[in-house]
Amino acid sequence: MKKDEVIVMSVGGSLLVPNEVDSLFLRDFLRLIQAEIKKGRRFVLITGGGKVCRQYQSALQEVVNTVSITELDWLGIAVTHLNARLVQLAFGKLAHPMIVTDASKRTNFKEKVLVAGGWKPGRSTDDDAIRLAKIYGAKTVINLSNVDYIYDRDPRTHSDAKKIERLNWVQYRKMFGSKWVPGAHVPFDPIASKLAQQNKATVVFLNGANLANVKSYLDGGPFVGSVIE
Repeated sequence: MKKDEVIVMSVGGSLLVPNEVDSLFLRDFLRLIQAEIKKGRRFVLITGGGKVCRQYQSALQEVVNTVSITELDWLGIAVTHLNARLVQLAFGKLAHPMIVTDASKRTNFKEKVLVAGGWKPGRSTDDDAIRLAKIYGAKTVINLSNVDYIYDRDPRTHSDAKKIERLNWVQYRKMFGSKWVPGAHVPFDPIASKLAQQNKATVVFLNGANLANVKSYLDGGPFVGSVIE
């Protein structure tokens, strides 16, 4: 990572609010980013919805007989905006005062941190991250989740899941499909994956719970994680 470049980082909702707001993670994450800022770096942070998003979507489906995919998406987007506001306020004056809710537009910010939430239905915040990376000239998106690698199947339900440390977008899209489903458990959403391939973007997957590993990656050192390019 070079000094003065804008680093685009997607922070999974599973890290911010695994069951309830994880204030310890948020505190340690703030310290990491603050330390990187002192090195001259700036950040665009995109917050996901995670488990809370899926809980709201499931509750709505239980109450209402017919719920459209678009309505489920808007509900999930609202959760990402709440998470984005939490992060933005936590950074205080280091962060731009407004959160980004339209990933198609450039925000000219002088602060060290810009925080974004979801944009519009039909995609997750993964898509926002790829779009914002292109806007701010970042070739790589850092995707923080609660697992160490991309796996060929969900490691939470398959003990024989195999880790994949490096693959290309053609391979990834063949494995995980091309259809968008709100709240789906996939490493990177299919709509964003198509755009990433078109933009020739690289996405690095790291476990955000291991912030020492994230720091090592940011500093150009060895890291545990997966790379799609």
